[in-house]
Amino acid sequence: MSRFQFVDDHRGAFGVKRLCRVLEVSRSGFYRWLKGAPARMERARSDARLARRIREIHKESDGTYGVPRITAELQEAGIEVNHKRVARVMARIGLQGVHLRRKVRTTVPEPSATPVPDLLRRDFTASEPNTKYVGDITYLPVGDGQFLYLATVLDLCSKRLAGWSIADHMRTELVTDALRAAARTRGGTLDGAIFHSDNGAQYASKEFADVCRELGVTRSRGAVGTSADNAAAESFNASLKRETLQGRKRWPGAREARLAVFRWVTRYNTRRRHSALGQISPIAFEQRSVTLADAA
Repeated sequence: MSRFQFVDDHRGAFGVKRLCRVLEVSRSGFYRWLKGAPARMERARSDARLARRIREIHKESDGTYGVPRITAELQEAGIEVNHKRVARVMARIGLQGVHLRRKVRTTVPEPSATPVPDLLRRDFTASEPNTKYVGDITYLPVGDGQFLYLATVLDLCSKRLAGWSIADHMRTELVTDALRAAARTRGGTLDGAIFHSDNGAQYASKEFADVCRELGVTRSRGAVGTSADNAAAESFNASLKRETLQGRKRWPGAREARLAVFRWVTRYNTRRRHSALGQISPIAFEQRSVTLADAA
């Protein structure tokens, strides 16, 4: 409690002058504080309304959104607020987004693989959707020391997860299924697109090369043992696991893991705000790109 509040609470019994002298505060300062009471009450009511809305957004994001995305969500809803106020209110009510967890490396290099050039050179950008993709395999811990495996195909322009596949194995069909899923998303073909991966045995296999050829995909791979050459795909997988596991070490079982990933991917593509896209979702970004292209 502030000393001015104490004076206000007890001035009927002891008088303002006496209380200010004992508490070593000025009477003029107390009266200025008293005059500002209505404005403080209105700010408190406004913060309470904002806190309720922040809680709703945080819950809708499964507890993953932090200050930047919640601020963008509020602003899009027509609420005039900046990130500093959102940060202050979130700190007061004890909310925060999900933070980074240490990643675990799962790539198994294929020493006998036919060399494929690195066409990206760590430039993880693209000017149009369906031109450059990155992919990776990540593990999903379930049950008592078991794993599922997730293969991803991420569009570097829109950040959309165009294709993905989950299995209880790491055979090549895991990654070919994900690539075929991306082709279905793009109308049946990825003709002319680049797909970049690490040097894992699945991506270096003849079977994967055949599927790329069938779908019109040009392969690209980074250097052996250099995770930075596929950083965009690894970053995506880290975000997915961070926001679905939320600090837990594993899911209770395979069904729970599959449902969690499906739910997250759906929200990621359709609703989750992405800072690199101006805080809109990947599909919203693609729709905006089409609208702008049509207008031109």
